[in-house]
Amino acid sequence: MDLSKLAKKNHYEHIIEQIKELILSGGLAPGDKLPSTKELSEQFGVGRSTTREALSALKAMGLIDIRQGGNCTVKSTSLPSPTLLPDLQPLLANRQTILELLEVRKSLEVSHVAIAAVKRDEQDLLLLEQILTEMSQHMGNEEVGESTDLRFHSTLARSTHNSIMVQLFETIASQLELVIRETRRVEIYANQAVSQQFYEEHRAIFQALKDQDAHLAQARMKDHLQHVEGILLRYLQA
Repeated sequence: MDLSKLAKKNHYEHIIEQIKELILSGGLAPGDKLPSTKELSEQFGVGRSTTREALSALKAMGLIDIRQGGNCTVKSTSLPSPTLLPDLQPLLANRQTILELLEVRKSLEVSHVAIAAVKRDEQDLLLLEQILTEMSQHMGNEEVGESTDLRFHSTLARSTHNSIMVQLFETIASQLELVIRETRRVEIYANQAVSQQFYEEHRAIFQALKDQDAHLAQARMKDHLQHVEGILLRYLQA
């Protein structure tokens, strides 16, 4: 595989884009086996946990299968069409639409953490820990803040080990990213105090997940999403 080493560490998005491009362009065909996690990590110049996170995302997109032992094979050479929700971008100015979207998110994610608290494995915890470390190292950087926040929640969805829940969240996530951007993303993530509080809330969710305390994980997720919702609604009313 013709892959280029990354200029910066922890940019798992670059790994996704390179492998995705190879698959979508026909450089890899269904059934083709990817190099091992160790080999990919060496080619990209990143840690294995970063590579695993990227591969998990590619699996959620429906492009690869990850089999027991970590072996990855190409599943499809095209991305599935998002059919679960209509395109909400033209409706982002509609306050009611955003409120409904936030309600759906809360319903999904509170369910996610309860299931993930029971079904998460050591690799899930490793990926979440890595994201939290990156989050803490880039406090106040709005671009990294948005990226790590979304990755944390998408990794939580994958930690349910329920493919339908992952698909539901991935559909919602793309719309949530637009909502956050439209509601003054910089004001939310560039503020050091807000970034610190968000980090602590994510850390509390992670700890409950690690302790396999489903009820506490749900309570921590509710607290976090209510905080985010409060910030978004404040700007919607401005």
